[in-house]
Amino acid sequence: MRYCCPSLLASLVALGLAALAAGCMGRGTGGGGKAGSTQLEISISLGGKESPTRLWTLQCPAGGTLPDPARACRRLEALDDPFAPVPKSVACTAIYGGPQLAAVRGMFRGRSINARFARGNGCEIARWNRVRFLFPGA
Repeated sequence: MRYCCPSLLASLVALGLAALAAGCMGRGTGGGGKAGSTQLEISISLGGKESPTRLWTLQCPAGGTLPDPARACRRLEALDDPFAPVPKSVACTAIYGGPQLAAVRGMFRGRSINARFARGNGCEIARWNRVRFLFPGA
């Protein structure tokens, strides 16, 4: 195979390698940011007005009131975007998973987050299950 512009091809290869390297920067802790940049407040309601709300905290690398915080930090860091919402364009199954609600607020990988979790359909249940280790007893 013969190329018309070897210098252009070399430039494109170099640019592609630079973009690949830039995309991999900061992935050592599972998705960027410092391990110590995670501080979360987690509240869980089991549903109904009579059910108490449970409150937990998590500071990574390993602190807070959540049971086994070191394990929770490791599991959380292994996920790419654990607090991403369900995309609006996704079709979800009409399966009800229960009245439980959870809210996670704070800093994750140096970014402010405010995520709410429910179990109202198949997509929300799958999203809940990805991070259910943050919701003990729910």
